[in-house]
Amino acid sequence: MIELLKNFNDTLKGEIEVPNIKSAKKRVLVTEKKTIRNRVVKTQVKNAIKKFLAVVTTGDKEAATAMFPSTCSVIDGAVSKGVLKKNTAANKKSGLAKKLNEME
Repeated sequence: MIELLKNFNDTLKGEIEVPNIKSAKKRVLVTEKKTIRNRVVKTQVKNAIKKFLAVVTTGDKEAATAMFPSTCSVIDGAVSKGVLKKNTAANKKSGLAKKLNEME
């Protein structure tokens, strides 16, 4: 992450107008850090959901049942970090539970 911030600082100097005020400079850096973290968390959520849906597609109910709590845990972690809203997470978990229950 530090390497990304260094690269970000280098790109700021060349392409974007850098703020003059110290607090504005800090806000730019903090926003970039948050953006990187949010992107990582969103990717983790998407990957967990894809893995779960892949197991559901294969039809292995035992594996899907075992995987469901860990997938929900990843989604809940995104909520606790403020990346997803509570209702969005509830809708995602509800949809996954519905797919699990529809399995034969």
